[in-house]
Amino acid sequence: MSTLLSFFATAPKGIEPLLAHELHDNFNINQISPTRAGVNFQATVTQAYRICLWSRIANRILLPLSTFPAPDPNALYEGVQTIRWDEHMAADGSLAVDFTSRQSHLQHTHFGALKVKDAIVDQFRTRYQIRPNVNRQQPDLRINVHLDHNQAIVSIDLSGDSLHRRGYRESGGAAPLKENLAAAILIWAGWPQIAAQGGQLLDPMCGSGTLPIEAALIAADIAPGLLRSYFGFLHWRQHDSSCWANLLAEAQQRKAEGLNQLPKIIGYDIDKNAIRSALINVEHAGLVGKIHLEKRSLAQSTPLPSPGLLVTNPPYGERLGNYETMIHLYSHLGEIFRTQFQGWQAAVVASDLDMGKQIGIRADKRYTLYNGALECKLLHFNIEPQWFMQPRTPVEPPWYQRPFVSLANDIEKWSQGAHMLANRLQKNLKHLRRWTQREQIHCFRLYDADLPEYAIAIDIYAQWLHVQEYAPPKTIDPQKAQARLQEALAVIAKVLETPPKRIFLKRRQPQKGNQQYQQQNNTGQFYEVCEGKAIFLINLTDYLDTGLFLDHRSTRQQIFSLAQGQRFLNLFGYTGTATVQAALGGAIATTTVDTSKTYLAWAHRNLIRNGLSESHHQLIQADCRSWLQQEADRFTQSPRLRRYGLIFLDPPTFSNSKQTDTTLDIQRDHVPLIRTALKCLTQDGLLIFSTNCQKFNMDIQAFTSLQLENISHLTLPLDFKRNPRIHQCWKIRTSY
Repeated sequence: MSTLLSFFATAPKGIEPLLAHELHDNFNINQISPTRAGVNFQATVTQAYRICLWSRIANRILLPLSTFPAPDPNALYEGVQTIRWDEHMAADGSLAVDFTSRQSHLQHTHFGALKVKDAIVDQFRTRYQIRPNVNRQQPDLRINVHLDHNQAIVSIDLSGDSLHRRGYRESGGAAPLKENLAAAILIWAGWPQIAAQGGQLLDPMCGSGTLPIEAALIAADIAPGLLRSYFGFLHWRQHDSSCWANLLAEAQQRKAEGLNQLPKIIGYDIDKNAIRSALINVEHAGLVGKIHLEKRSLAQSTPLPSPGLLVTNPPYGERLGNYETMIHLYSHLGEIFRTQFQGWQAAVVASDLDMGKQIGIRADKRYTLYNGALECKLLHFNIEPQWFMQPRTPVEPPWYQRPFVSLANDIEKWSQGAHMLANRLQKNLKHLRRWTQREQIHCFRLYDADLPEYAIAIDIYAQWLHVQEYAPPKTIDPQKAQARLQEALAVIAKVLETPPKRIFLKRRQPQKGNQQYQQQNNTGQFYEVCEGKAIFLINLTDYLDTGLFLDHRSTRQQIFSLAQGQRFLNLFGYTGTATVQAALGGAIATTTVDTSKTYLAWAHRNLIRNGLSESHHQLIQADCRSWLQQEADRFTQSPRLRRYGLIFLDPPTFSNSKQTDTTLDIQRDHVPLIRTALKCLTQDGLLIFSTNCQKFNMDIQAFTSLQLENISHLTLPLDFKRNPRIHQCWKIRTSY
């Protein structure tokens, strides 16, 4: 078995050079010639066996038998018949033919495979009066024929099946990463060297566990083909079974030794189904107890005690959704790298370089690879401050927590009213400063028509200001009103040290129906703000509201603290901010219902931005009352169905949505609405009902059998104490 033969190893597009390096470095093969889709090399049969067992990169190992011109089907048939097939398989054995064609007259691959099969079968029938059968799954001999510019290459496929099929995968989930591509990513990322030095590995979005499993196989020196029970050479007539047995015994010994020095390998994923698949795959790979897998969101990823490699293949394309959602995910990933994993190395598969730029760290290496037909980029990072695209500077307190700026130089230029407004803004800032620092609040209401002459509301969203003018009465001279507004904006910019480009002005006036939700602009510009552990996307230009109701901050915090282990229902869910808080608080599943496709898409972006999997968080576009009645009927008809343990019901004051023929008046309709919602609640569950209707009166008599607790005072934040009627809120419990 020491004779050198010509072989061809196929590989996924883009990683042919890596395969060539593997053949040279790991198998001591020197006569190597990389080409399109693979590598030509010279080796012994023993070396070919070893490659089938140990190659982490190759797809197939082909042994060419003959090359001949095949400009037409007859020439193909005659050329195949020149090979003595009884030297390679038994007459009563089984075969399969794989046929590919490139820039040749014979393009029909199925017809080409039939001609090859006919030539082989006819040869056996003529010589032995019997013929082999076709077995497409595990034949005794798999024959590969490639036609290139009418030149046929006929080979035996020694691998029998693609070598990326290691034998441990039960279910790949959505768009699984092929095993040999995962191994290539790890090798490019330097994992063999990191593991040899005792470094650790973390995949925060591990899916079905392919990257952690391949990392373990590499670090523990486990042959990737050791689990396979089938190779194409096992029934080949020239197979050397003793040689193969020795190779297997050596691999088993190396595995036993390697498992004792395996570094820590961890995989997280927010999708419990993905983790379930990953656990099954780990068990099949014989790595139980060697890889730690856990259901955990991206936002909850925390570094291990010592640096290592963070590697991940984030969802992209149809797995994730629109381009904007992908941007937020990669941006969030970069934020976690910079804040939690300094000193680590990272390798990230990006759908394109634009996505990679969202990470905000300069990549030191870039590779092009293909997951199937999809071109991707593998980016390698050293997570050190000098590589951050926006270098981190010492964190300064928000401008609203800094010392006040003296107004002495400008005060003479202002009217008495402007002077009063400036003093009020400074007074409010001083009053709220300690609270915002203590509670780590970045978004709050600073001013709400405190002075009748300046009927505006000022909301702070981190470094941005959202100013709403309450429409003046018709008795006020429009020119005087406009002048006063401009004066107020000048005072705001000066006192709050905010450039005009960060101040967004809108006019608030009485709305009819859903007018407050109607689009006013079309910039599509979103900004990120924080609330506790959550990150929310706000829009300061396109709608009257920003996507984040500040007066519900305390209510959302209550939902966060109550959601652990509950199924959460968010009715009239708007942009899903309460859903995000419930999910981050430990809700096992959430359902968000709203009539607006726009706001549900916004809710989807908020969920993704917080690393929350869509599989556990259902978004439903429907009329809430109709959907809620159907849900209640469903639970009534099937009492064993699992109800919701926590429901948030926050309807508009009035609605005449186009999605339904009826109108909603919360004062008129709150009793049947609450009763219907209670039918969807578990026996010990909790309904939180909230309304911004300032004239609302709860019909207490309609709920005498319920436990009704008015918590309005508990959900009214400090920045809204000036207007205690801005919303009302109740906790409602029942038993039935």
